[in-house]
Amino acid sequence: MEVKRNSMLYFFVGMTLILFMTYLALEWKTYHKNNVWEIGQLTVQESLDEDATILKIKLPDPPQPKIQTPPKIVVAEDDDKVEETFIESNDIDQDTKIAEVESIEVAEDDIPDEIPFILIENAPIFPGCENEKDEAEKRLCFQEQMLKHIRKNFRYPEIAQELGLEGRVSVVFTVQKDGSIGDIRLRGPHESLEKEAARIISKLPALTPGKQRGTPVKVPYSIPITFKLNK
Repeated sequence: MEVKRNSMLYFFVGMTLILFMTYLALEWKTYHKNNVWEIGQLTVQESLDEDATILKIKLPDPPQPKIQTPPKIVVAEDDDKVEETFIESNDIDQDTKIAEVESIEVAEDDIPDEIPFILIENAPIFPGCENEKDEAEKRLCFQEQMLKHIRKNFRYPEIAQELGLEGRVSVVFTVQKDGSIGDIRLRGPHESLEKEAARIISKLPALTPGKQRGTPVKVPYSIPITFKLNK
């Protein structure tokens, strides 16, 4: 009875021993000494170069050249009515005829029809100034004679005296190609003063016309006439 009763205990003890021995058998390790793998004999490469990855890319095929169709050549039939035009050369050679001197027309000088008094080569000449030596003296004589003419023919308008009108009238006239006076233009403070200035200029004598390169031209001339009452 005692043996049967303790059989289960003996079974578990035996199983425990068997499992322990199996565990020791599995965990048992054996080390072999080998000097080849000692750390002191290992060589480590200082610089490590990574090999570049080689990629193979397939490029597309080049486009095929376009083959152009050659133009079609059509041969036209001969035209009997075609006439060739011959162009003569205009180059001068030993056979070219030279124009005669008498047939050549000389263009006239391009002289303006009107030139201002200060720019004219030969200014108009006032009667009595013909004997002056040079052009400068003739111009000075012209201006002096103009002032004498104005003082000699000056007359103050009565209506301007009654109204007490004073002022300066700007006068511009043109010595024509024949020496006469024309194209009189006036601007002043009152009509009565302008009329008196026009009357004075209209009494100018005939002048010698101005000339440009020997050709008579029109010459504008300007002068102010001042009206002032004695007070």
